[in-house]
Parts: sequence; C-alpha cells; structure tokens
Amino acid sequence: MALKRAVRGMNRLARVAIWVAGLVLTALTAIGLAEGEARAQSSADRGEELFRVCAACHQIGSGARNAVGPILNNIVGRRIGSRSGFRYSPAMASAGADGKVWTIELLDAFLADARAAMRGNRMAFAGLRDPSQRADLIAYLATLNFDDPSESKILK
Repeated sequence: MALKRAVRGMNRLARVAIWVAGLVLTALTAIGLAEGEARAQSSADRGEELFRVCAACHQIGSGARNAVGPILNNIVGRRIGSRSGFRYSPAMASAGADGKVWTIELLDAFLADARAAMRGNRMAFAGLRDPSQRADLIAYLATLNFDDPSESKILK
C-alpha cells in the first residue's frame, strides 16, 4: 500500500511537473512571438528612416509619380521593369521581359551593389554595405502596398 501511494504521488508529481513545464513553454513561446513581431515592426520602422535616402529619386503612395526612379509601391514580388510610364534601362526591361521579379534576395543583392546585381542598369546608388540595414529597408519596402485609393501618404 505504501508503495502504491508513493508511485501514485510520483505520477501526480510528474503530471504536475509536465503541466507546469508546458505552461512555462507556452508562456515563453508567446513572449518570443511578441518579441518577434516587435522586431519585425522596428525593422520596418528603421527601414522607413533609411528610405528617406531613396526618396531623393523614388516616390511612394497613391499619388506618387515616376521621378528619377520609378514608383516603388508594391516592389516586393513585382516584375522587374513593369511600372508603367517609367523609361527603364535595357537591362531592367530585359530582366522584366524574361519574367524576373523583385524577390527579397534580389532586392538584397541590388541594394548591396546595384551595378553588380544587374549589369547595365542606370541606378546611381553606392549601395548599402550593412546587411541589417538592407534587411530593414526591404522590410519597409514590403509594406508599401499603396494600390488602395484611400491611401494618401506620399513620401518625396
């Protein structure tokens, strides 16, 4: 009898320990997800600050116009050289005609060294050497979904 009680007690203790461990793991996961979302947000926020350099040549927003560079609305996932009304270099036009799109990886390479990433393009940009800055800028570019006519933000 004493042995049965001891085993039952250990099983109960084991069950409680597993339950507590599961609760702690769930809490830590929730905290980690919240921190991940905060990091993603702050990354896009940092990218918005970095975009101010890009704004010398590019516009965003529902009222944006092509300038020295094309409008960057919806750039992530968009076919290269596809923004209507902009005169692209033959290199960009050819890449778009071949079906290439602006992936995160291609944007990263392009922002690091535009001339090396796509020979023959006309973008006069020295590049961002810092990979974390490129990641922040791309995170911001990924938020530029301004096809909604109610969106009126324009950054020049």
